[in-house]
Amino acid sequence: MTYTEFINETDAKLAGLYGPEERRAMAARLLQHFCGISRYEHIIEPFGTIAPEKIPVLQRSTNELAMARPLQYILGFAEFAGNLFHVEEGVLIPRSETEELVRWILSELKTNRDIYRTECTILDAACGSGCIGVSLASSLAGLKLYMCDISEKALEVTRLNINKILKQDSECTIFKYDLLGESPITDFIPEGSLDVLVSNPPYVRDSEKEQMHRNVLEYEPSIALFVPDEDPLKFYRAIALIGMKTLKASGMLFFEINEAFGKDVLEMLESLGYSETELRRDLNGRERMVKASFSQCRESLQDGQSHAGI
Repeated sequence: MTYTEFINETDAKLAGLYGPEERRAMAARLLQHFCGISRYEHIIEPFGTIAPEKIPVLQRSTNELAMARPLQYILGFAEFAGNLFHVEEGVLIPRSETEELVRWILSELKTNRDIYRTECTILDAACGSGCIGVSLASSLAGLKLYMCDISEKALEVTRLNINKILKQDSECTIFKYDLLGESPITDFIPEGSLDVLVSNPPYVRDSEKEQMHRNVLEYEPSIALFVPDEDPLKFYRAIALIGMKTLKASGMLFFEINEAFGKDVLEMLESLGYSETELRRDLNGRERMVKASFSQCRESLQDGQSHAGI
């Protein structure tokens, strides 16, 4: 079987499930991974021959794709922010849109370089595969990183990615934590110690499930995706309250959000005392990211004002 024959066969097998360009790109990615060819070899040498011993794994993989199993689970990794993150069933697959949030955080930290002269401390809440926190740590020397999730599988995969990607100069603390539970976050993180709190929590409303692709609904963990329609901001509210306990006066809060609730998230943060709130669009023009400053909020707390639920 030639490269072209395999790509055409895969294209036909996945028709109706994915678009033409995506189908052929998936086929090429399987060739690169399992046959060890370069990214463009199937284009330069379209009639190159696939080794007979590679055909069974390729056919098995295309059959899995035809059942809507995500390509990243088949390969065992996802590309994110220049690194290859281990992923498997039970852990949300990193999205390219989230890379924009990582770049925004890094840009803000560089802009405020005088504030962050010493060790920077970050919490990645609802860390999933660890893609946000690990990507930040791989770009910031001497980072002190906290990562939490309610899922044991997510924490297991995060540990794998820390060991695979990070250098020795990053200090990482991983812990299981229910963001909606009653355990004090200060059992794990010292009060007023964080420079950055970042989270990409569940934010897809249950009513939006019908708009989602099979590969997400049937394979990715629902606990990492969905929130009830009657309270879609519940994770953002809980994390903002955690920030009021753990952020420094100069600290910043970052969220990835559902584009339908950008203004609602900003209003909720401002009602808690956060300031300098900013809503940012992604490369597709959708309002998907939020930043807020904690300075005025910390000042109000120091002045003795109380906030319920902290």
